[in-house]
Amino acid sequence: MADSWTVQRAGPGDAARTQAREQLLEAARELYGVNGYRETAEHDVCAAAGVPVEVLRQEYGSREGLLIALHNRVTTTGLRAMERALLIEGIDTCSIADRVRLLFDAYVEAVTADPREARVTFVEVLGVSAVVDEHCKLWRALWTEFLTGEAERAVERGEAEDRDHRVDVMVMVGAVHELMAHHTRRSRRARPGEVSGELTELALTMLGSQRSGEA
Repeated sequence: MADSWTVQRAGPGDAARTQAREQLLEAARELYGVNGYRETAEHDVCAAAGVPVEVLRQEYGSREGLLIALHNRVTTTGLRAMERALLIEGIDTCSIADRVRLLFDAYVEAVTADPREARVTFVEVLGVSAVVDEHCKLWRALWTEFLTGEAERAVERGEAEDRDHRVDVMVMVGAVHELMAHHTRRSRRARPGEVSGELTELALTMLGSQRSGEA
């Protein structure tokens, strides 16, 4: 399959590179997400993508760099879904319980739509290397900032305990990822609504807030 790369490269350089990067990401999603990252060699990914190993190394550095890129793409999709949820008409007047549920509904739906992507994002990145761990740590820090803002908003509205929730949010972010990994590993795939419901209850408990439907 890699022989076809010589033909594809005849086009504009930027377009060929973009195509190669997408082919590698698609191959990684399939192989890392079905067979597992540790069971997939560089040449396996490149054969599936139809590009030489040199192209993978040029574009992503290594199969580890490709794993990071795929994780980054899926996690960014989840973040963008939550940002769009914040633009829903009427969300500014929602209770904290409803607002958190809407945010987690959007996030879970986005990152679990493809089971292969969910496996890569919450399972295959675990324990790979210090580099991958640092990448995930940076994302956890970003999530902490995002959700701390939500917690501060809830405090201002009198819907959460009046205290610094940053540590709570840091713990919550870790718990969210562990819960997502748990559901991803299960043979019976949980419905998105079930997962986001669990995440909502966890978040409200940590914020010291009331649940949906409570007085």
